[in-house]
Amino acid sequence: MITVRISDDSAAVACGADAVAAAFAAAGCTVDRVSSWGMHWLEPLVEIAGNGFGPATMADVAAILDGSSDKAIGPIADHPWIASQHRLSFARAGKTRPLSLDDFSAHGGWQGLVRARSMPPAEVVAEVLASGLRGRGGAGFPAGIKWRTVLEAPGPVKYIVCNADEGDSGTFADRMLMEGDPFQLLEGMAIAAHAVNASRGYIYVRSEYPRAIAKLNAAIALAAERLAPFQVEVRVGAGAYVCGEETSLLNSIEGKRGEVRAKPPLPALQGLFGCPTVVNNVLTLAAVPHVISDGGAALYASLGVDRSRGTMPIQLAGNVRHGGLYETAFGITLNELVNDIGGGTASGRPVKAVQVGGPLGAYVHPSQFHLPFDYEAFAGADALIGHGGITVFDDRVDMSAMARFAFAFCTAESCGKCTPCRIGSTRGAELIDRLCAGDPDQTDAVAALPQMHNARKTTRSRAEELQLLEDLCETMQFGSLCALGGFTPYPVRSALKHWPEDFG
Repeated sequence: MITVRISDDSAAVACGADAVAAAFAAAGCTVDRVSSWGMHWLEPLVEIAGNGFGPATMADVAAILDGSSDKAIGPIADHPWIASQHRLSFARAGKTRPLSLDDFSAHGGWQGLVRARSMPPAEVVAEVLASGLRGRGGAGFPAGIKWRTVLEAPGPVKYIVCNADEGDSGTFADRMLMEGDPFQLLEGMAIAAHAVNASRGYIYVRSEYPRAIAKLNAAIALAAERLAPFQVEVRVGAGAYVCGEETSLLNSIEGKRGEVRAKPPLPALQGLFGCPTVVNNVLTLAAVPHVISDGGAALYASLGVDRSRGTMPIQLAGNVRHGGLYETAFGITLNELVNDIGGGTASGRPVKAVQVGGPLGAYVHPSQFHLPFDYEAFAGADALIGHGGITVFDDRVDMSAMARFAFAFCTAESCGKCTPCRIGSTRGAELIDRLCAGDPDQTDAVAALPQMHNARKTTRSRAEELQLLEDLCETMQFGSLCALGGFTPYPVRSALKHWPEDFG
C-alpha cells in the first residue's frame, strides 16, 4: 500500500490539503498528516517515498499515483529551496507527525532536556550565553542575560512565559512551529524552567490560531510525564496586537486589561503575578534544545555574523513568487532572500519595497538590498529585523498610503495608556492626509479625502508640515511606553525618505 504524506498545517489546509488527503485515502492509500516543509507556494504538497508533487488538487490524484503527473518536483530534500537552508529550529519540518512522540524522539527530541537536567542551572544559563542566542521576537535581547537575571532573582516562585501572540503581518513561523513541532517548544520551555528554577509556564497564543491552540493542548497532555515536574498551560489572547508586548501579555494572563506596564521593574524581576519571569518568543525557546544538545552552543555560536549568531527562520510573504519559510544563518542579504530565493514578485513586476519586521518595520528600498540579515546592520540602516517577516511590494504600491496605514494601525491597536501613541498616531494620519492633498491651505482638497473627516485648516507650508511630521515621529519614538508607538515612525520615515514622490 502506498503511503502518502500531506501537511495538516493551516496554510496547506487553506489551500485544500484536507480534500486532497481524503481523495488519496479514497484511492486506497495510507495518508499521514505531517508538518509543513514551508514551501507554501507548492501547497498542498504531496510526498510519496520522498518525492514531492505540488500544488496538488483532487484532480491530480490519479496522475500522481500512476506516475504521469506534471506536478512532480523530484526529491523534496534535494529541492533548492530546502537544500540551501541551514535548518535547526525547523529541522523536523515536513518529516514528522506533529503529535507523535515516537517521531519526535526518533528525530532527536528530548536530547537537550536530558542533558540540561544533568547540569546545574547556572551551567545551562552559561551555555545559552555562550551560544549568542538572542530573542527572536523583535528586540534581539540576549536570552542568556534574561535567564541569568531570573535565576539570580530572589523568590520561591518563578515562571516561564512563551509569547506566541504572533500578530505581525507576513509572519507565520510561530504558528508553523506550534502546529508542526509542538514538543520542541515544550522542550525548550522545560529547559528554561530548569535553568531558572521555575516550576510553571504559560503559552500565550493569539485566538486567531485555533489549530495551534489545539495542537499545543494535545501535546501538553501527551508529554506531561516527560515534562514533569514542570507544568505548562495555554492561555488564549483576545485579539489585541499590543498584547504581543511582554508586559501587556503578562497583564492579560493575569486577567487584567491588556495594557503596557511602565518599566522598571523588569519582568525578569517582577513579572507574572509579581514574580521573576522569563518571557521569550516561540522561536527563541524552540532554538534552546539545539543550543543545549551536545556541542550545540559551539555550533550555534559558529553560525551567523558579528553579534547575530545562529539561524533565523525568515518568512517570505506578500507579492512574492516563492512564499514560505526559509531558515538560514544570519548574514544572508536581502537581495538573495527576495530575488534569488523568493523569485521576485508574484506579479512579475519590479520590486518597489520590502517591509521587514512586521507592520512597524521600515520599508527597505531595492538600493539597500545589499544589507545582510543582521541586527546591527539593520539598526545602522534605521530598520528592524523584528520577527523575521519580509513582505514584498511591487511598483504599484503607494508608499504614502503605507505610511498612513502605519499611523492608522497604531491608532487602532494602541492600549491608550500613553499620549504619544494614543494621540500621536491620530495626528500623524492627519499630517499624511494634508501632505498628500497638496497645498495645505486648500481645505476643499483636504475635505475631499475619504480617509479624513476632521481635517483642520492650516497655514503651514509643506516644509513646515514635514518638520512637524519629523517632530511627531521623534516624540513617538522616544516618548512611547512600548514598541507599538516607539516603532511606528520606522515605516513612516523610511517611506518618506525613499519615495518622497508618493507624498503629493
